[in-house]
Amino acid sequence: MFSTLRFFEGFCLAGIVLSLYALRIELCPPGHRFMITMAASFIEMAGQFLMPGLAALCRDWQVLQAVIICPFLLMLLYWVIFPESLRWLMATQQFEASKELILQFTHKNRMSTESDIKGVVPELEKEITRRPKKVCIVKVVGTRNLWKNIVVLCVNSLTGYGIHHCFAKSMMGHEAKMTITHNFYADYYTMAGIALASCLAMCPVVGFLGRRGGLLLFMILTALASLLQLGLLNLIGKYSQLPDSGMSDSVKDKFSTAFSIVGMFSSHAVGSLSVFFCAEITPTVIRGGGLGLVLASAGFGRLTAPIMELHNQKGYFLHHVIFACCTLICIICILLLPESKNQNLPENIPDGEHYTRQPLLPHKKGEQPLLLTNSELKDYSGLHDSAAVSDGISENTTANGMKSM
Repeated sequence: MFSTLRFFEGFCLAGIVLSLYALRIELCPPGHRFMITMAASFIEMAGQFLMPGLAALCRDWQVLQAVIICPFLLMLLYWVIFPESLRWLMATQQFEASKELILQFTHKNRMSTESDIKGVVPELEKEITRRPKKVCIVKVVGTRNLWKNIVVLCVNSLTGYGIHHCFAKSMMGHEAKMTITHNFYADYYTMAGIALASCLAMCPVVGFLGRRGGLLLFMILTALASLLQLGLLNLIGKYSQLPDSGMSDSVKDKFSTAFSIVGMFSSHAVGSLSVFFCAEITPTVIRGGGLGLVLASAGFGRLTAPIMELHNQKGYFLHHVIFACCTLICIICILLLPESKNQNLPENIPDGEHYTRQPLLPHKKGEQPLLLTNSELKDYSGLHDSAAVSDGISENTTANGMKSM
């Protein structure tokens, strides 16, 4: 019964995380989406740092379980206090609920309906009779670009969270050891501190390089740390066995610890950025499904950790090699992703298809870009009009408006 209830508790927690993530993305303007997501990550890190102290105060696991669950009772009030995402209601053509929510916002902000300059409410009243149109995530299979982007981010999240445990086991040692209180707290706070440092580093890196550039940089660091740990440390181990090498096992342990810290630092950033990237490029009508796929891939990456505990760590090296190969594949696949920095969220599947791959480096001034974004394509809407006007120009007139001799 305890295992069954724990399963349903984790099942519900996954839904809470997914819903809160989607709501944060949909409520924020383009320039503040990453900042708000990072603020939520820092709050999560604060809870992670406070958890061992809370466990030490409660002492009994039944009391600890009750203390942890009590704050979730406040979420029952969300059904009454917190509104539904207006963006999602509009994208799924639930116009009646959208109109009620807009009027509710207008009443709470003490605004008059006459301030509706664009006439949104009258337009909604015309479309109220239309039936809601909800889209299933299965519709992604028929797309050309969207399904590739989601699959790439699923593989990235699986690799990032899967290889993170490989680095953690390397840092703490492969051999089985007794878990005493001091070692447990030291390992716990070391891993939490590395995760916090990773979140702090993501803020300037993603702000400067963008989503795709930041994800590529952290994936390259993960691949380098993994390959160096697998290759260089084995080479050092062979040389340390020679009598005249001058190398000892302590040198190998120091290098292993350094590579493990770098790998944990970068792999945590890869997993977090993959989830955030998916939330931005997935259309509103299927954002919950797309986020669910990426979070499920991240959970599957975490599930690979118990495999290393089987057979006394005999499969550890092969496990790490497989994920190291996945990082090399991910580096190539990341180049196929679009850049979503300062872009509006796509509302439906055709909008998501317009998120095509742009060059990694911005094109020079005066150089024609190879791939245009949706906003750039709209600038050429007057081409048909100009073509019609040019048809009316006489044959003896050049493109510059000068008559030919």
